[in-house]
Amino acid sequence: MTLSPRMSSGAPGLDALLGGGLLPGALTVVLGATGIGKTQLGVQFAEAGRQAEGQPGVLFDMNARVDAQNHAAYAQRMRSWSLSPGDPERRAALDEFFRPDRPAIDYLHVFRQDGRRLTRSEVSFDIWHDWQAELSSRLAATIEFFYAAFTRGVRRAVVDGVDPAERQSDSVQFELFEYIYHQILRKESDWVARDLFRERFRAHADEVAAHAYDHRQIACLLLLTSHETMLEGLIERPLGDSDLLAGANTVLCLGKIRDGHRLRRALYVAKHRGSACSDEIAYYRITDAGLEIES
Repeated sequence: MTLSPRMSSGAPGLDALLGGGLLPGALTVVLGATGIGKTQLGVQFAEAGRQAEGQPGVLFDMNARVDAQNHAAYAQRMRSWSLSPGDPERRAALDEFFRPDRPAIDYLHVFRQDGRRLTRSEVSFDIWHDWQAELSSRLAATIEFFYAAFTRGVRRAVVDGVDPAERQSDSVQFELFEYIYHQILRKESDWVARDLFRERFRAHADEVAAHAYDHRQIACLLLLTSHETMLEGLIERPLGDSDLLAGANTVLCLGKIRDGHRLRRALYVAKHRGSACSDEIAYYRITDAGLEIES
């Protein structure tokens, strides 16, 4: 299937603000406070792949708080999409990895959910050490999840549940995302397979070659929680202060804005490298179908 040079966001009206949609092979960061609509947009973007590429995207959840986003409920209500969750503590038999009847997993919640933040400054040394150990134990499951999806035709990855941190280097979630982005999403498929199969790679080299994919066609949507709730504060944030925002191709800011005696949700495209896009602040609403730009 020949892919379009643009990928639809899945949200009515948003593609027009983006000059036609998002770019494959690029990182888009959606920045906004809890409850502003980031997860709904992530579900919309992932499910839009069903029609565009023949496969819906995958959802990778790093949330460790008690107020989970509940992706399965959103997907079912918004798109009648029944997510198939994976278990980060169970590994597939690698000798049977490419079996055609292998179940398709499209959602993985990678960390245990116990209400604690995953930043060094907010936990004790022992808890931080425990999180580091858990991160190491989850890397294999993370590689397996994404590689299995991409070899079956998935071209959209949504990463959710990332909490704000003063410094990215102090966050387990940012550390894991850096690995996902540079060592999985932006890496040629055979090298990802080497990381997965390791010493058994040669035994599966022919199967790996038969399931090769073009990593340059994979788009990633990172849903990043902010401290700021007002759109003005998000717009004023210097993009160069964060390596993640500076390196992203597209940055979407979702926040609240005063309109007379009420607050409304609004969106601003803070960055969309290499593409014409709108400079307007666009109001949006959250409906049963998800995020929708108001005309």
